[in-house]
Amino acid sequence: MQKNILIATGILFLLEFYVYEAVKTVTANSSVRIAYWICTALLYIFFISEIFLFKKSDPHPQRMQVVVSVFLMFLLPKLFVVLFLFLDDFGRVANYVFKTATQTEASFPDRRKFLSLTGVALGGIFSALILDGIVFGKYRHHVRKVKLKISGLPASFKGYKIIQISDVHAGSFFNPEKLQPAIDLINRQDADLVVFTGDMVNNFAHEFEQFVPMFTTIKAKDGKFSILGNHDYGNYAEWDSLAEKAQNVPKLIGLQKKAGFEMLRNEHRFIEKNGEKLYLVGVENWGEKPFPQYGDLSKAVTGIPAEATKILLSHDPTHFDAIVKNHPVHVHLTLSGHTHGMQFGLDLKNVRWSPVQYRYKKWADLYESAGKFLYVNRGFGVIGYPGRVGIAPEITLFELS
Repeated sequence: MQKNILIATGILFLLEFYVYEAVKTVTANSSVRIAYWICTALLYIFFISEIFLFKKSDPHPQRMQVVVSVFLMFLLPKLFVVLFLFLDDFGRVANYVFKTATQTEASFPDRRKFLSLTGVALGGIFSALILDGIVFGKYRHHVRKVKLKISGLPASFKGYKIIQISDVHAGSFFNPEKLQPAIDLINRQDADLVVFTGDMVNNFAHEFEQFVPMFTTIKAKDGKFSILGNHDYGNYAEWDSLAEKAQNVPKLIGLQKKAGFEMLRNEHRFIEKNGEKLYLVGVENWGEKPFPQYGDLSKAVTGIPAEATKILLSHDPTHFDAIVKNHPVHVHLTLSGHTHGMQFGLDLKNVRWSPVQYRYKKWADLYESAGKFLYVNRGFGVIGYPGRVGIAPEITLFELS
């Protein structure tokens, strides 16, 4: 990760001299130009020093969040300026090769100033969106209501309401109390069942400790269940010993139990009403490599009647195409998370786009394949970039029919 960031930083630093052309075009004030270079130099010094000081063993991810935020707010937006200056230079070359009587060199300064201002303005808008995502966006939780018709659903479970939350990433929040409105929003749905589909923490179980009282207040008539996500195993952290790491998952399970969540690890439970049963299956993380493949669906469904209605909790949506939809045991609905919608994109009624779609074919909302459903939750929290732009944090309410 550090190597990739340094490469990106090096490229941006080389482009700075190109960006400076826009600064000179926009203003002739020498003090402003000097101030620009001083601020730019300080940002790069801070950025590079923080990268070299970063340690995986650091239990506090806030430093890396600051680094990512600086990169997105102050360095990446300069690419807008570069793009528009490149368009201007491309126009100059085209004019030189295909010069016409209506296009003269006298028009270039005005055009360059316009394009420079446009690039600076778009960069500023991008920075403002990134800042809004950090300050407000990650707290804009909303409920997505999904009415789902499941073939063979027992009559007693018609209208049954399930809340899904996913990817809390507790260690990413400076002020957990700001999530209280989201918890209140969950409780207002009056759900029969609440499920959590993995990544409660970034790496360390203790990240969730201060969240326990808040999550204890989440209400569900028939219980609260959870599974592990790839981050919950602590595989992305440095540990003093294997014994210390081995205690991380048991500690996290204990903290979630204290908050009222029962952990499912390649096993199942059932909800019974009027003699009819709905089976809830939970597997450990299974993702395409390099993500861990601890999930064992065959083990988890052992003993469930073939005709029974089954809902599977599986953190990574790639598990669905790779294993679930072709498994001999029919799983009616799989609930996943993991992608976060990359916390950036467009999520409108008829337009849905995020860079994450180039990595995951199924990255948000409801999918159907081979007569089986998959729902991918956009996530409750954040990781890396401590904000959300266009992809709001999600609480999903399913009503079965």
